Amino acid sequence: MVSMPAPRHAYVHVPFCRHRCGYCDFALVAGRDDLVDRYLTALGREVSRLDAPLVLDTLYLGGGTPSHLGADGIRRLFALFDTRLVAPAGAEVTVEANPRDVSARFVAAARACGVTRVSLGAQSLAPETLRALDRDHGPDDVRRAVGLLHEAGIDVNVDLMTAAPGQSLAAVDADLGAVAALGCRHVSVYCLTWEKGTAFESQRRRGLLAPVGDALERAMFELAIDRLAGAGYEHYEVSNFARPGHRCRHNEAYWDCRPWEAFGPSAARFDGRTRTTNHRSPTTWMTRVLAGTDPAGDVDAMTAEEAARERIVVGLRRRDGIDRAAFHSASGFELDALAAGPIARWRAQGLATDDGRRVWLTRAGLVVSDGLWADVLG
Repeated sequence: MVSMPAPRHAYVHVPFCRHRCGYCDFALVAGRDDLVDRYLTALGREVSRLDAPLVLDTLYLGGGTPSHLGADGIRRLFALFDTRLVAPAGAEVTVEANPRDVSARFVAAARACGVTRVSLGAQSLAPETLRALDRDHGPDDVRRAVGLLHEAGIDVNVDLMTAAPGQSLAAVDADLGAVAALGCRHVSVYCLTWEKGTAFESQRRRGLLAPVGDALERAMFELAIDRLAGAGYEHYEVSNFARPGHRCRHNEAYWDCRPWEAFGPSAARFDGRTRTTNHRSPTTWMTRVLAGTDPAGDVDAMTAEEAARERIVVGLRRRDGIDRAAFHSASGFELDALAAGPIARWRAQGLATDDGRRVWLTRAGLVVSDGLWADVLG
């Protein structure tokens, strides 16, 4: 196993929301602000397990909805990191936000705490699509939030969702145009997934909601590629688009399989070989941390080869693909020793390109990429 450096990236899970959307299966509690103080106490306790301060290149606060804590809550949250999770000048510090939460006061607090980037859960700028997705904000909330953040010099990523119930290709086209017009430097485009246990999946089983067809879903994805490329964004990962120089550095650390730390319910830390995931239930995680017991719910210890195969999958999700020499240096394995057969099949099917030095998926390969990984993982 190639030795891994100390983590320079950290994720913190904030499990609070005003409202649980019908498609959401994330680890969160809605309407339980009475738990915020207990959560912050537990988080401070968990962060204190670090033997020494971590000097970070990236820090990412996800959820849930971190912005639901409000200006004062964000200040309290960052105060917990003061001597343990250190984000110096030049670090990328991201906070996820609901457009409704973004006020002038919230933006001022975020900037004072060193936030450089906000990932805005817009999902759409069409009222009918937002209603179909069970969102609690409107298009004007998105535009107002982006304006406030840009005025403060904070970069914005806009999350956009496609394949919503009843959504048409024309509606997606209008959303893409509206998002590009906002002037944000990063856009993430996700297709709605029907997760087990969600309200949407329950309604689907009862015939009250229906997914869009596969052909339409694919057309929506390809439209996103074309429209955003035409607006000056580079499609650098299956779901992510950025202006040149504005890729999400935190996500790139994940895709490079660099080690990272993680705190909070359902948060998963990674040392290059082993992924340790905290208990999913926010209340169980709080109870365990405050009782001084291990909050982990799952430990996935990979062999060196398994870790290398996972590196292939996350590497090929990126448009840059995999450089053979870099892969060997990082993993200790030759790419072709693990995946020569799949790569040859993908090339023959027009799903991948191989110039001898580097392998990357074609556009056709990216569209069906989720169906390719079993060939590598075994």
